[in-house]
Amino acid sequence: MSIARTIILFALAAVAEIGGAWLVWQAVREGKAWWWAGLGVVALGAYGFIAAMQSDANFGRVLAAYGGVFITGSLIWGMIVDKFTPDRWDVIGALVCLFGVSIIMFAPRPA
Repeated sequence: MSIARTIILFALAAVAEIGGAWLVWQAVREGKAWWWAGLGVVALGAYGFIAAMQSDANFGRVLAAYGGVFITGSLIWGMIVDKFTPDRWDVIGALVCLFGVSIIMFAPRPA
């Protein structure tokens, strides 16, 4: 699988999972209509299908790497949607996570 396809799938998975969780949060914590939670559940389901489209056959590896994408994506979502301002430790932590993602997904392995 190309690096670009891996990154695109991780980005789409992050939007689906983080967006879905945000929609549920809005319904439960912010008093939005119940159907917000329903949309969130649909988005969370879509996340599962998107994650399964990665070419690596190892569920644990893909989900472990995705964890770093989720952390970084959550901070970006917060900045865009909730006007959250990350501090330097948030940024450093996200960069460390993305470095870990790169090692897990793109390290050379025997065929």
